Amino acid sequence: IAAERDGARPAGVVSKADLESIVQKAMAGSVPSAAAAPDARPSDVAVPRYESAQRPGDLAVIVGIESYSDIASKAPYAERDADAFKAHVRALGVPERNIVLLKGSKAGKASLEKNLEQWLPRLAKANSRVYFYFSGHGAPDVKTGQAYLVPWDGDPNFLETTAYSVAKLYKKLGELPAKQVLVAMDSCFSGAGGRSVLASGARPLVGRIETGAAPAKLTVLAASAANEISGSLDDKGHGAFTYFLLQGLDAGKTTPRALADYLTPRVQDEARRLNRDQTPQLLGDGSWSLR
Repeated sequence: IAAERDGARPAGVVSKADLESIVQKAMAGSVPSAAAAPDARPSDVAVPRYESAQRPGDLAVIVGIESYSDIASKAPYAERDADAFKAHVRALGVPERNIVLLKGSKAGKASLEKNLEQWLPRLAKANSRVYFYFSGHGAPDVKTGQAYLVPWDGDPNFLETTAYSVAKLYKKLGELPAKQVLVAMDSCFSGAGGRSVLASGARPLVGRIETGAAPAKLTVLAASAANEISGSLDDKGHGAFTYFLLQGLDAGKTTPRALADYLTPRVQDEARRLNRDQTPQLLGDGSWSLR
């Protein structure tokens, strides 16, 4: 600035006026981020290609956790998955006010407990359809084989007190007075990588993974078998399971079974290209219509 006042600007020196212009543009949002996130790419499943009539009694709890407070490994595109799934439950008729979206640090264990064990039971009615979606890390208890969903503040070394067991999830959702419950989980529990984590020093692929039995009113779509890894599609910017699930909805698949039939071979094919296995699972009655 002093050099500019004296009438000379050394090469490479930004003038005061230029600096003020840069600051003003940055404050206005016109300067792009230097490190654009990989999930900034367009998604071809983020905007549903259908729309159903409003269903005032339907509810949804949607969770997406990409980065964790104390876990180094990420679950790529998990929050983008959650945003896209929210758009689709809106298209399926769930009112905005009946949707809870928990992402990142908002998806701690206390938030899961509050919404699954207090908010849903308070609002669910006999004619309600409830959606629960989780995209993020799962983990196996290496001693018991119990499967857990890992919240943002979860610790794989202390799953019983810091994570949310799948068996408990099924129990709480099964106790709701709702007519139907759809659970969709883009995570895995093998501990061998992908969207799963493991306690420090433990070996992956726990012999038997226990998720508990799903109550009759629950229909579960899971990303992979218990001993498999669930992966992501970098070219699509989504988890493979979520991408083909939402693509199936766009293609007019209106029952959980039709969705499973649509997405399973596609997820398997993408996994084989990466020399691994991933077989989505359908549990429960998949014959009822989502629309």
